[in-house]
Amino acid sequence: MRIVMIAFSNLEYTIELTEGLAGLEDVTLMIPRRELNRFGRVIQPHVKVVPFYFPRMRYPTNVPMVYEIIRKLYAMKPDVIHLQKGTPWFNIFLFLLKKFCLVTTIHDVILLDWPSQRIPFFTYLPPIKYSRQLIVHGEKLRDSMVKEFGRPAKDINVLPRGVNSIYTRYVKADVEEEPHTIMYFGRIWEYKGLKYLIDAEPLISEKVPDLKIIIAGKGEDFQKYYDMMVHKERFVVYNEFISDSKVNELFQRASLIVLPYVDGSQSGIVPQAYAFRKPVVITDVGSLPENVDQGVTGYVVPPRDTRSLADAIIDLLLNDAKRKRMGENALAKVRGELAWDNIARRTIEVYRKALSVPGIA
Repeated sequence: MRIVMIAFSNLEYTIELTEGLAGLEDVTLMIPRRELNRFGRVIQPHVKVVPFYFPRMRYPTNVPMVYEIIRKLYAMKPDVIHLQKGTPWFNIFLFLLKKFCLVTTIHDVILLDWPSQRIPFFTYLPPIKYSRQLIVHGEKLRDSMVKEFGRPAKDINVLPRGVNSIYTRYVKADVEEEPHTIMYFGRIWEYKGLKYLIDAEPLISEKVPDLKIIIAGKGEDFQKYYDMMVHKERFVVYNEFISDSKVNELFQRASLIVLPYVDGSQSGIVPQAYAFRKPVVITDVGSLPENVDQGVTGYVVPPRDTRSLADAIIDLLLNDAKRKRMGENALAKVRGELAWDNIARRTIEVYRKALSVPGIA
């Protein structure tokens, strides 16, 4: 089976899935040249990579970019094209590829962050329309796809997000876990619930006086979050793009990872934490709980419940043996259920399913 993976975003997921597929089928990875410059030295050498120039969204040079990608696809004649959401420009011209067997992974069924909401909604629809099969990362997300877009459930496959182990390839031997240190990592938007972690800090500090909270990521104006902090000295803030080597360092330093979301679909942060042997405290939104074994790899608490969030964090920070045991359980989960070789085999079954159904007119 000849497979071409195309990704404009979600690069970590696509690279690691391609690595898993490469040992089973003939697969080629197409990614932006700048992302190859970023990840090239840690991509496994057996992966075939075809880079392409990816201009900024507002530039008209997106049109020749799309033409070049389509030209290369026609030359490669793949059995399956696996797309990661696409971009507005690429999606507009996706009808030119409907002769091929298209499969698309929809990472976020509902678009909540501000940049995504600025993009015309109709440009998200062609991959959903022209793909013979779709992949989402949770049962609740499949239900949302059926409700929001009308595709039948038989066309929507639920596969785990897979572990973001690519960052462990930057591990530094001299970085150690710091006691009583929790981390919020990722884009900062209101729906990510950072406010509730900040509100929980005084409650946690009552029991853990040497608490440290790392906040790493950028998004909306951070000043409002800074103004919420009662004990500003307990926070270490990296309100910036986090380099790959810095990602590794921060996950090594943290005792546990907290996702206090009030809305959302899924997150690659959970399996990424697992890859670093870190338990998680998450909220019960979207399909996040589907990757967390309650009391085994982490805790699931209600969203917007500051007291429950604080209690779960305190429990793990004050019980080193339990936290370490849950971290080992988390690592075992990514080496089994969330391992890329397992996900690759399940993805191949989706491809076979897609190839067995007629093309979409």
